[in-house]
Amino acid sequence: MKKFFQFDELGTNYRREFIGGLTTFLSMAYILFVNPSILSMEAIPDLPAEMRMDSGAIFTATAIAAAVGSLLMGLIAKYPIALAPGMGLNAFFSFTVILTMGVPWQTALSGVFVSGLIFIALTLSGLREKIINSIPAELKFAVGAGIGLFITFVGFQNAGIIVGNESTLVSLGDLSNPQTLLAIFGVFVTVILMVRGVKGGIFFGMLITAIVGMIFGQISAPTAIVGAVPSLEPTFGQALFNLDQIFTIQILVVILTFLFVDFFDTAGTLVAVANQAGLMKDNKLPRAGKALFADSAATVVGSILGTSTTTSYIESSAGVAAGARSGFASVVTAALFLLALFFSPLLGVVTPAVTAPALIIVGILMVSSLGKIDWNRFEIAVPAFLTIIAMPLSYSIATGIAIGFIFYPITMAMKGKAKEIHPIMYGLFVVFVLYFIFLA
Repeated sequence: MKKFFQFDELGTNYRREFIGGLTTFLSMAYILFVNPSILSMEAIPDLPAEMRMDSGAIFTATAIAAAVGSLLMGLIAKYPIALAPGMGLNAFFSFTVILTMGVPWQTALSGVFVSGLIFIALTLSGLREKIINSIPAELKFAVGAGIGLFITFVGFQNAGIIVGNESTLVSLGDLSNPQTLLAIFGVFVTVILMVRGVKGGIFFGMLITAIVGMIFGQISAPTAIVGAVPSLEPTFGQALFNLDQIFTIQILVVILTFLFVDFFDTAGTLVAVANQAGLMKDNKLPRAGKALFADSAATVVGSILGTSTTTSYIESSAGVAAGARSGFASVVTAALFLLALFFSPLLGVVTPAVTAPALIIVGILMVSSLGKIDWNRFEIAVPAFLTIIAMPLSYSIATGIAIGFIFYPITMAMKGKAKEIHPIMYGLFVVFVLYFIFLA
């Protein structure tokens, strides 16, 4: 085992890897409860039953997808990087694809499944580098920041801090509402934990908020802590049963968005964590193909089980900071996700007021990419800004990406830099123009 994971070469041991894997798990364990909340859209009480996914099945799918992805990453790529259904992509799945576009969740899962297969094909064919290089870095950063704003906006809504208003579209909610006060308390607690550098601050923030909610009668106490694993029957296989529904421009845009966001989110996470762990060689990522294969394979598995796109988690950096250097840490994280399957009764205490602080904090972490955009170049600032601002204002990640990718070739060409635009960007320009013509 030590030889397989190259403990001696990496200067690590079982204890460091176990602590690293445990730290990573605690840092991202919030997804076990946030993902079911987002995908089932529990914050929208009047949602038709046919549009709502089963939260129990999503919990199980989330845990298994995270375990499978982390295990593949640990055994195949041998990196201390854990995976789980991605934040941002789950919000896009629910609030854009299902709620705004009106796509059945079963068909949306088929879109995730196909995006995973395409990702595998791109990885095996070696086209990954060409596609990454075709899209300017500024737009990649803009997409990440826009998703961060979108997730934060959803968090404010779920908390009741921001509500609808006929005159101004949105306005400040009733801050005296007990549920809103509980969410605000959760934000303060989580911020304090994060500022203090507490490992797993988001997870522990949710835990403290839930406990306070139960103390003050705002959340019903769970009848049990450990229970049977929820059935996957409501969601299992739906991605395969509805493949005949994906052959439309609407679903094509959905698949492209799933693929695009996961593509660059994964690449960024792999480079960042590997660099932190000192695993980069000559500024290149060893076994990059295997790492990307693990990520895309986990997406395929997760979609079949019943969850949105599975991706690499930047929270893995917490595990690396705690000493993780090898894939054994990811194996530990995978085992902990499987163990977590038996704690499904706790789902009942994770209300929108509990998950809202997590969404807001994750959004804050994601907008850090704003500083990497060259705002002094107006031809770059325009598509970047429109990408970012359109996501929360249109309540659609896909719309933000589409607007940015339409304006980028225009502003660059008008600046006299048409030759700097990759042909793939022109192709995406046509795709997104068609999207607005036929679907908007």
